[in-house]
Amino acid sequence: MFLTVSPVGSYFIVVIMMKIDIDGLQLNYLEEGSLEKKTVLIVHGWGANIKTVMPIVNILKHDFHVIALDLPAHGESDVPTEVFGTADYADVISKFMEKLSITNCYYIGHSFGGKCGIYLAGHNHPSIERLVLVDASGIKPELSSKTKFKVKIFKIMKAIYIKLFGEENIDKFYKRFGSADYKAADGIVRNILVKVVNEDLTHLFSNIGVPTLLVWGERDGDTPLYMGKIMNEKISNSKLVVLDGGHYSYLDDSINFKKAVLDFLS
Repeated sequence: MFLTVSPVGSYFIVVIMMKIDIDGLQLNYLEEGSLEKKTVLIVHGWGANIKTVMPIVNILKHDFHVIALDLPAHGESDVPTEVFGTADYADVISKFMEKLSITNCYYIGHSFGGKCGIYLAGHNHPSIERLVLVDASGIKPELSSKTKFKVKIFKIMKAIYIKLFGEENIDKFYKRFGSADYKAADGIVRNILVKVVNEDLTHLFSNIGVPTLLVWGERDGDTPLYMGKIMNEKISNSKLVVLDGGHYSYLDDSINFKKAVLDFLS
């Protein structure tokens, strides 16, 4: 455990980096801000970690009690021994909240962290009072004709590669021709990625009853803006704020992101 305490006005700001056991998995998490204030739980996206959401932590730590965690197979947290789906990740987050006695909190999720938030709020998790989805995944995109053609060519190349070099060497093919996330993943993490990418949570949008802020980058190429508009349409008590940025809109347009989130959480 690493801990620092700093006085800020009449409060003490506490920074804690710790590990916690959830169903045999050691999860790394950060705790910062006054324990007397409202808790905000921040969950990063796929292939990211606590460090990537530190700009959000720094925005909120003076006004809230902030907790951020490394999801399983990310950052300093353990890799699962079985193939997880979104429901499994949401279950880990729920148990994490329960173990830390996190109740009546605000949840902020970027990308896949947002997808986990959709699952939790869509199943009426009792501890989430407000939801902030930042460039969130959760909608399986319909493939354009161009993309369908690329997928077809990819499958043909894969079949040829297996015939030439054998299926036991298929990892080398994926390392060369797969997506950036797929190339970065190894072993079971690769299987987890394939599973979560192909899960669609559209059916849960109408179940979300808590106030929801949707923050989206206008030029987001990973979870395009049309996905945010669909969520805004289907989540009854929601507001969409479009920023001048891409998939990491909270970095690209940090001033407007800060204003939107603080206004919403206040």
